Amino acid sequence: MIEWRDEAAVLATRPFGETSAILEVFSEQHGRVAAVVRGGASRKLAPLLQPGGQVVVTWKARLESHLGSFTVEPLRSRAAAAMGDRLALAGLNALCGLLVLVLPEREAQPRLYAKTVQLLDLLGQADVWPLAYLRWEQLLLEETGFGMDLSACAVRGVNEDLAFVSPKSGKAVSREAAGEWADRLLPLPPVLAGKGDASASEIVKALGTTGFFVEKRLLRSLGDRGMPAARQRLLDAIARHGDA
Repeated sequence: MIEWRDEAAVLATRPFGETSAILEVFSEQHGRVAAVVRGGASRKLAPLLQPGGQVVVTWKARLESHLGSFTVEPLRSRAAAAMGDRLALAGLNALCGLLVLVLPEREAQPRLYAKTVQLLDLLGQADVWPLAYLRWEQLLLEETGFGMDLSACAVRGVNEDLAFVSPKSGKAVSREAAGEWADRLLPLPPVLAGKGDASASEIVKALGTTGFFVEKRLLRSLGDRGMPAARQRLLDAIARHGDA
């Protein structure tokens, strides 16, 4: 029998048989893992398995390649923060939906895991969450091999007046270098490069650019998977929050 124990964030739960559930988590040392929770559909256990919750899981199986089973110990729930706020709920669904789609199974992602837990702990803090989510999505692209290089213009090497991102290379392009090709490039809001205004409208623009690389590069590399609908709901919620 193989056994390990790890801290994790809950990503998703789905029914398994009449009384059990398959729990999918993003764990600190083992990455994304799914396993059966016996009795996971019960009134006692079901509330502990909600997306966004922080838990300690113990995984057991006869062989490493088996699905295995989890026993779950709760650390903290984030359900109240998410359910009480439309922006927080949209953010939680977008984050969990993306991680389920893009994380390889049983491969540790320590930097992304730490950033994910930090972001989940900010749920309900509407004034800081949108920018924190943008930085998380940038890290997601970096950790999966699709990060952008916004340090200097890909054409002229300068780091002034950077206004666009090449959809092919992910590198910054200055306004002057873009010239007549500007309408074929992606916008580079200053907030995306860690500068300027972090207003809701600017963050939504920046997420439009990161979203291109998530959808057209990252998800397509995994078999042309579609962008979770929850992500667009998050962008809409950020825009509404900014208008409020």
